[in-house]
Amino acid sequence: MNHTVIPIVVQSASKERKRQTPKGRRVDPSTLAEVQALLGVESRQADLLIEHLHKIQDHFGHLSAAHLAALAQEMRLAQTEVYEVATFYHHFDVVKEGEAVPASLTVRVCDGLSCEMAGARDLLAKLPALLGREVRVIAAPCIGRCEQAPAAVVGQNPVPNASVEAVVAVVAARAVQHVPNGFIDLSSYQAAGGYALLQQCISGDRDVESVIKTMEDSGLRGLGGAGFPAGRKWRIVRAEAGPRLMAVNIDEGEPGTFKDRVYLERDPHRFLEGMLIAAWAVGIENIYIYLRDEYHGCRALLEAELDKLKSSPPMAGMPEIFLRRGAGAYICGEESAMIESIEGKRGMPRLRPPYVAQVGLFGRPTLEHNFETLFCVREILEKGGSWFTSQGRNGRKGLRSFSVSGRVKNPGVKLAPAGITIQELIDEHCGGMRDGHQFYAYLPGGASGGILPATMNAIPLDFDTLQLYGCFIGSAAVIVLSDKDTAVNAARNMMQFFKHESCGQCTPCRVGTAKAAHLIDQEKWDISLLNELSIVMRDASICGLGQAAPNPVDCVVKYFPHELA
Repeated sequence: MNHTVIPIVVQSASKERKRQTPKGRRVDPSTLAEVQALLGVESRQADLLIEHLHKIQDHFGHLSAAHLAALAQEMRLAQTEVYEVATFYHHFDVVKEGEAVPASLTVRVCDGLSCEMAGARDLLAKLPALLGREVRVIAAPCIGRCEQAPAAVVGQNPVPNASVEAVVAVVAARAVQHVPNGFIDLSSYQAAGGYALLQQCISGDRDVESVIKTMEDSGLRGLGGAGFPAGRKWRIVRAEAGPRLMAVNIDEGEPGTFKDRVYLERDPHRFLEGMLIAAWAVGIENIYIYLRDEYHGCRALLEAELDKLKSSPPMAGMPEIFLRRGAGAYICGEESAMIESIEGKRGMPRLRPPYVAQVGLFGRPTLEHNFETLFCVREILEKGGSWFTSQGRNGRKGLRSFSVSGRVKNPGVKLAPAGITIQELIDEHCGGMRDGHQFYAYLPGGASGGILPATMNAIPLDFDTLQLYGCFIGSAAVIVLSDKDTAVNAARNMMQFFKHESCGQCTPCRVGTAKAAHLIDQEKWDISLLNELSIVMRDASICGLGQAAPNPVDCVVKYFPHELA
């Protein structure tokens, strides 16, 4: 009899001990107190994990194993879950036991293609010796300042057109963010008629059907890269059962892209009004804005303007707006990966179906939009869908904001007719090529959009016009190369980027980008093997990163064979 009772009692006590002492690292009481003080009264809900990791990282300059364990206990999460999330994102410095703590200040030098052409490698070579051991200098993927190449970030302070002297000066001064010239705050925006259109919608002067119909008539397509018709998306999500949510993508990580940042630094309320109109039309309950971590100044500006907007809401029953901070992961520009990140998880793309419009953020129907798409809403509704369609060129319709960088005289965001050619864009909007440079090649859609020679300079730049040539426009990130550059080196830069940014979820992308980077780094390319690799990556990768990563390599083989001879 005793033999049947004793094991049961022991087993019960063992289970009780496991509940009181969870597996994993023991939590130090003083470290737990530090985490509790940092989090204050903020919620410990699981989707705030990345936000809370940022608080610890910002305060201590790194994430220690002890703090991760304490945060896990405070948020009632498994330590493995917290560790996996923290190590997924590039901007979190996770320090394991026995490892050295990183320097108190980090200087990130962008090594994206535009910055590499402008001298980023020279900066990376010279800065460590000049700044000493107290400052860490690292290469960083595109930071969204390609028109200011080479660009660097000292702590959280950008250094445009960075020279060695400029970076050293910012490090010494610990410069702070400044409000950009020409910034339009809430009062200035309202004084110029801002939010009047939203009021017309709320008051009934405009009805939902007419607003959605105008958006459909305009033919506006999503300007984050995918190009799905905006008006149709509104109608689809509105038809789903509520509650419905909205996720706004300002994680423009595509090398060569910076349009969202430029507009956000100048006219944030035009975007916010478009966002609220979309929310009204679709019946959105809550809105989540996902802003890339590199845009520290933008985040401060947006937080301040959102506080003003919440204090004096332009509409009754305004949806609650949450601003979420990225942590350095290009993959989070993919809509489902962004949603995973907003939920406090690793930013890994979801398998489809179901689609985000049906099962998105927190399992609810979600209207996902890029910043620029919403930025266009007010003007389209004020001027009409037919006005927008009349703006195209070369048989195309609408307007596009081209992020132009590289060897042109005047890089920057160029608002131009959809369908403009690269030659027209360079000549009419960029002041031509820089002195001493001849137009040689161009990337029409950033890292993943392929590479074309200057002889193919008459192709209309728009959705659906470049696929025939193995390219696409994506977010309209145009990088211009000259006779001082080579397509081979451009492809090498792009593939290193994809290798660095692959989330690792699927083998074709994780292994394929690394293998391709190795193969094209050789003096003689194995064309047959690269072709086989390209087919596998396109056919079997889960998301657009792996599917589009072969584009630059395939274009070099097709259009620049002389460079491989």
